[in-house]
Amino acid sequence: MLKSTEKIVTLSPLAIERVKQFMAKEDSGDAKGLRVFVMPGGCSGYQYGMVLDKEAKSDDITWAEDGVQIFIDTQSARLLEGSQIDFVETIQGSGFKINNPNAVSSCGCGNSFRTEEEGHAHSEADEAEGCACGCGGH
Repeated sequence: MLKSTEKIVTLSPLAIERVKQFMAKEDSGDAKGLRVFVMPGGCSGYQYGMVLDKEAKSDDITWAEDGVQIFIDTQSARLLEGSQIDFVETIQGSGFKINNPNAVSSCGCGNSFRTEEEGHAHSEADEAEGCACGCGGH
């Protein structure tokens, strides 16, 4: 069982720096941490999400990493455990990238993924449709 202070994901130094910058720019100044979550959707089954949040919820797993408070709900935690979050800058753009060891496949841009246990839920027809995010992968 996961504990309320167990690190589920790690953030690179650049990711931490960018989160701090985004928090400093928040209009309301109420953001206290980074919420990382997984939701159903995307071309591969699940999509990643990250938002600045004011506080942890009762079922969140929370911890601080270099001054940044991280919030992850328990359902997302099982899909994200062991992941690394980085901030990348390429010629195609910049943004957060999640390297998830639990993903057995992902869409071309990395915003959507599938785990082994959910892998059987998608048909070949689903795969033929391609990625709904426009990256051309699946």
